Amino acid sequence: MKLMSLIVLAASACLLHAQTVGVITHDSSRTQPGYTLFSPTFTTTTYLINTSGELLHTWPSAYVSGFATLLLNDGSILRAGRRPLTKPGEISIVGGGVVEIIEWNGNVRWTFERSLPTGVTHHDVEAMPNGNVMLTEWYVISKDSARKLGRVDASTKDTVFWLERVIEVLPVGPDSGEVVWQWDAIDHLIQNVAPEKVNYGVLAEHPERLDINAGTSYPDWLHLNSVRYNAARDEVMISVHGTNEILVLQRSTGEIVYRWGNPKNYGRGTVADQKLFGQHDARWIESGTPGAGNITIFNNGVRRPAGSFSTFDEIVPPLDGNGKYVLPSAKAFGPDTLAWQYKPPIGSTFYAQIVSGWTRQPNGTALACMGDKGIFVEVSNNGDVVWKYVSPVGRDRVFTQGQTPIGTSVFKINRYPTNHPAFAGKSITPQGTLESIALDVSNSVFPQSFSISFVPGTTTARVSCTTPTTITLQAYDVLGRLLGTVSLGSVGAGTYSVEVPKGTLFVKESKE
Repeated sequence: MKLMSLIVLAASACLLHAQTVGVITHDSSRTQPGYTLFSPTFTTTTYLINTSGELLHTWPSAYVSGFATLLLNDGSILRAGRRPLTKPGEISIVGGGVVEIIEWNGNVRWTFERSLPTGVTHHDVEAMPNGNVMLTEWYVISKDSARKLGRVDASTKDTVFWLERVIEVLPVGPDSGEVVWQWDAIDHLIQNVAPEKVNYGVLAEHPERLDINAGTSYPDWLHLNSVRYNAARDEVMISVHGTNEILVLQRSTGEIVYRWGNPKNYGRGTVADQKLFGQHDARWIESGTPGAGNITIFNNGVRRPAGSFSTFDEIVPPLDGNGKYVLPSAKAFGPDTLAWQYKPPIGSTFYAQIVSGWTRQPNGTALACMGDKGIFVEVSNNGDVVWKYVSPVGRDRVFTQGQTPIGTSVFKINRYPTNHPAFAGKSITPQGTLESIALDVSNSVFPQSFSISFVPGTTTARVSCTTPTTITLQAYDVLGRLLGTVSLGSVGAGTYSVEVPKGTLFVKESKE
């Protein structure tokens, strides 16, 4: 009996100290030195940690993440935020609507808001060398207007059609901005189904145009999720989730000069030629880093024919001697093969259905964010995991060691060298690991009288309440579409399991 008690106590001790959050793996000899910046999806604070997982600094905000955050040279952050959706017709719970520059001391230096009918900023931000800010923006047109553009109806219940812009904003004062440049998808459309309507043409003859009937059948048919600017080439690169491809735009003309990932979209390939599957975070590798000028893409693997797994893909864009993109006659843009790829071992669960990203580091490693799980990994060129970190920051609490983290989503991360200008003259002292210090994460995006636990990819949400209340939930998919409403009615204190539709990404309380 005594022996059994000792065994139980030993097992309990092992469980208590299980490494479930924070730094799981750290090979300091191969990890890129620096500080990692990230903004958890469901909270209002941005965090800076070292490779030991110790907190170095935080930036507070009045808004939850909306989603990207960048560090500026003066120690400020450029951060996308999400305004509460309060106006009729506002787009999607995965939206944004606000961008801020928050100084090192927490002072908000600049706020820029966009709401309908003008548009709603969302997902990514880019700091321009001239001090301007580049953003992706949703806006809507009527379903009838979409039909006139050649859109084939896919759903009778949708009343509007979403289009996208990329805008460059000159900050003006503390709370305004001037749009000084924009690229609008509506100016670059083509369709091959209705000769009597505008934009009619042969897709293969116009790779510089977007087929309005390509991609998803959802109103949010493009769904841009990243934007980057290449000053040396004066080009803008966007990741188009809805059509499973990346586009490169010539900023001076707005022309699409390169695209890759799904040549079927422009009539120069078949389903078998598709390379990207729900991808995120297309970037050029920076100067001074191995592979400089190449393009990196987090290939999420959504509906990948070979199976559900994510990869880190790197391609060499096809340039001629004059630096122009090569497009063979009657063929698709290259390359046909990848320059490098990290592919998970067979049998692993390395799959991020949504968000996520990766960047090539100066020492050659690849730093990635498995966004839906809040897991950060760094792998060597031969695929060894040299650093792994599990974010402990959930939507309403910080998980401690031994607990299973849920609701710890992070859009993507960035690592900055210790000698980055942002840190010059700053007092940076490790304050302990996030999972071991008291942090206030009570400013959740949707304050509610009860807590909701839901893991994307499952179909069961758990609702806990401490007092009697009436509960109605709304379930949304990866593109922010309302999948359904589930009512528990009036319930007493306790924990309840609720079945939600297949494909649910996020569950929130209904205010209706």
